[in-house]
Amino acid sequence: MTQLEELLATWLPAQRWFAGKGTAIDTLRIDSDHILLPGLPGLRLLVAEVVQGSRTDRYQVLLGMRAVGAVPDELVHAVIGTCPAPADLDSPAPVVVYDAAHDAAMTGHLLSWIAENRDVGAVRFRAAPGTEVRTGLRSLVITGEQSNTSLVYGEEYVLKMFRRLWPGTNPDLELTSALATVDSPHIARPHGWIDVDLVDPASGRTVPTTLAMLQTYLRSATDGWVLAATSVRDLYASPELAPSEAGGDFAGEAQRLGAATAAVHRDLARVLPTGVLSPEGQAHLAATMMARLHTAVDEVPELAPYAETLYSAFEALGNTSTDLPVQRIHGDYHLGQVVRTDAGWVLLDFEGEPAVPVSERQKLSSPLRDVAGMLRSFDYAARYQLVGRTDNPALVTAARAWAQRNREAFCAGYTRGGGIDPDLHQVVLRAFEYDKAVYEVLYEARHRPHWISIPLDSITALTG
Repeated sequence: MTQLEELLATWLPAQRWFAGKGTAIDTLRIDSDHILLPGLPGLRLLVAEVVQGSRTDRYQVLLGMRAVGAVPDELVHAVIGTCPAPADLDSPAPVVVYDAAHDAAMTGHLLSWIAENRDVGAVRFRAAPGTEVRTGLRSLVITGEQSNTSLVYGEEYVLKMFRRLWPGTNPDLELTSALATVDSPHIARPHGWIDVDLVDPASGRTVPTTLAMLQTYLRSATDGWVLAATSVRDLYASPELAPSEAGGDFAGEAQRLGAATAAVHRDLARVLPTGVLSPEGQAHLAATMMARLHTAVDEVPELAPYAETLYSAFEALGNTSTDLPVQRIHGDYHLGQVVRTDAGWVLLDFEGEPAVPVSERQKLSSPLRDVAGMLRSFDYAARYQLVGRTDNPALVTAARAWAQRNREAFCAGYTRGGGIDPDLHQVVLRAFEYDKAVYEVLYEARHRPHWISIPLDSITALTG
């Protein structure tokens, strides 16, 4: 590896969006190096290929370069290291490289290039059709994200940089753009994107690949998870009350969220392909769920007492004899993916599960999968504050009551909003929800063992 590649091999695993944490990097190589601004200070867009055992991932790095001693104090935290200058600089002096997402002087160019529909070398900057992008706005990195990096420009735009790259158009851009064509009020409107050609290892073809997307910044938005968690805290202050009687009852918002979800599903079915999953396809889906259950039981013995009930639910899905309507859906739906604005609920992050290739995320699925994801999220919102407090039966009872009330409200809103009635499709919904809970057990066991009681307690309640 070059010295720059060695620096990246040390820096990447420390980033919150790096997917291969806990596994040593075998090799790292710079797959492509795109010069956006030559000279010093300079700006480059790197695609780094990282090999860890049997897995190979590609990451986007917006790399800034400055002369040694010329890094401003506000960028010291973003420094990656010092290495020889690249050949195009023709300089014997070393340079300091840093994460330029934090450099507002550099990221302002990204906004300008999107507004201009400019090609900078092989990197394409595009404004959405019919959109005028305002420039001259200073950017600030949003903290706390997991799989991407987002830059807020003033209070007008947010640019989401997709750090882990999968060849193809990112579903977040694809679905949000499609919903914009029918003026959906439940999305943050897209204003542009950045892309570049990458080779798809699966097909060997070169395909346009989304690097970033520009959307409206929702100034008045409040995170759905925060609103729900606040409601739960209000109830825990008076656990003897019914959730409907406690201050901050969330059921009205849950019902409105259900209606908004149904509206988005209807619009997606209008503008993107739909289909049906045959009984044979459902049997294959059920077999996948069963395989995940076997893995989970082997890793988490506490799940074993519920295995028979879970298996029966998956078996029921596999034994269906009617076609299942499928379409494009959100794919990773939970309270952290929605925000409440003055105008209503808005759905974000349509990219689906970031760890799954784009081709898999683009497959059609039942909208009940999104419904199940949100139902699981209500359970999490109710129970995560009980970690370490399960010896208080009043709080445990209150948590179950809160989750049940909001699950019912969401489903009622979804049905009234034009979605398929979850109560009439319990076999499918139950299978999706149980499968999500099994996934959560595996995730918590591997990453947050102190939280494993959350999905286990949910499974206890769900299976009766």
